[in-house]
Amino acid sequence: MADELLIDRQPLAGGWLETWTLNAPASRNALSDAMVDALLAACERAGQDAALRGVVLRGAGGHFCAGGSLGGFARAVGQPLAAGQDDPLVPVNRRFGVLLQALCALPQWLIAVVEGAAMGGGIGLLCCADHVLAAEGAQFATPEVTLGIVPAQIAPFVVRRLGPAAARRWLLTGQRHGATAALRDGMADEIAGADGLQAALNAAVARHAQGAPQAVAATKRLLLAEREQPLFDLLDAAAQAFAQSLRGIEAAQGLAAFGARQPAPWSHA
Repeated sequence: MADELLIDRQPLAGGWLETWTLNAPASRNALSDAMVDALLAACERAGQDAALRGVVLRGAGGHFCAGGSLGGFARAVGQPLAAGQDDPLVPVNRRFGVLLQALCALPQWLIAVVEGAAMGGGIGLLCCADHVLAAEGAQFATPEVTLGIVPAQIAPFVVRRLGPAAARRWLLTGQRHGATAALRDGMADEIAGADGLQAALNAAVARHAQGAPQAVAATKRLLLAEREQPLFDLLDAAAQAFAQSLRGIEAAQGLAAFGARQPAPWSHA
């Protein structure tokens, strides 16, 4: 399982930055059960790691992710269930939705770097990112319906990322999109040439590192709750988060640094 996901940890401004690399280049990093399990374990650990500032998610071998691996489902294709039989495919598919929820709930900022193909379930991963950086030659698609399959777990996340109109275009046609179209529709936030991809990633990391870690985590919780709580309850929770942040050490440090025209302590090494 460990080989399916490579994790590299580097220092970042008083904390750490991790790069999570999907590592199955022979399949263009298709999402096997082992890879999903490794990502879920990484999310669980990151959720408890107060020193971790951010995560970069990318793929090995020149591709991001070709989608879900159907290898284990081959015998089920076109085969109806016996009467009264529980379908073992259901919990397997649902587990990928659990992973998408876990990625969205990370208290750290999540930057996805897309090279080559980002297809199907790979699009689901992108929909959980706070910033998607695409190489100029990247290709994006949700081809499930063209294969006679429902894009089941990713569909709600695609709607959240793109909005209903663009999500319908992506999910109901399976059309392939280049980086420029992905940027236009909101699947990508930034495009960089191959020779400038690392510099663009470094700049994105530096921008996100300006945010105080606890403030970032609290803001992400509010953004996640926005779709699930009634507005009145959400604003009550937001007021509590504001008060707690203002009384905390980060606000004291950040406002003092602002007044002194100095960088905040979390924004530099």
